Amino acid sequence: MKIALLGYGKMGKIIEQIALDRKHEIVLKIDYTNLDELTVDNLTKADVAIEFSTPDSVLNNIRQCFEAKVPIIIGTTGWYGQLQQIKDECIKTNNALLYASNFSVGVNIFFHMNQILAKLMNRYPYYEVQVEEIHHVQKLDSPSGTAMTIAEGIIDNLDSKTEWVNVLQENGDEPIDAVKSNQLLIESLRIDSVPGTHTVIYDSEVDMIEFKHTAHNRSGFALGAVLAAEWIQNKKGFFTASDMFNFDVK
Repeated sequence: MKIALLGYGKMGKIIEQIALDRKHEIVLKIDYTNLDELTVDNLTKADVAIEFSTPDSVLNNIRQCFEAKVPIIIGTTGWYGQLQQIKDECIKTNNALLYASNFSVGVNIFFHMNQILAKLMNRYPYYEVQVEEIHHVQKLDSPSGTAMTIAEGIIDNLDSKTEWVNVLQENGDEPIDAVKSNQLLIESLRIDSVPGTHTVIYDSEVDMIEFKHTAHNRSGFALGAVLAAEWIQNKKGFFTASDMFNFDVK
């Protein structure tokens, strides 16, 4: 499989190594130093593009791939306000796109179990729930896309929560404004070089339940992106990681 890497930072380099280990070929690598090489002609040399760039460049990258008729895997977050528009364009032009807030196999298992747990907790309304996410200080978006997916999984399944609110803590403790009973708090912390820790906390007067995923490094994210690139071959449509992993929440 021939792969175009759109975004060649830390994640792009890890994806490259995993792809090579799995006997794939990298035919195009784009970062801020060679944006002029991101052309339809160059993209058509690839069987698939893997996109880990920035929220400012992702939409252009998607549309370039649509024009080139190259399937695209998107790991960049921070653009989901345009999700419906891109979905419509993908379907109208008969292209293939798969996006995820996190491609890690472990995180997607976590997403699945989080929904099941939230549905179960409807029986125990005396527990209050919140989400905590910890990332490295260079992370640009807050909350993380992973934390948003976790929060949406809770809101979709826990009757008492209808929306989420985010508090970012970068420099020590900051006051948290009062959260309404229907709101799910996402507390975001930025600490040194942490690759990603996400915790769902159900707290009551008598005990606390913590459900946590801790990433040891970025390799799990990168492997999942390569698996997605393999999965999307010969497919058309607009997909998420749940389509690839095929978790069915009853």
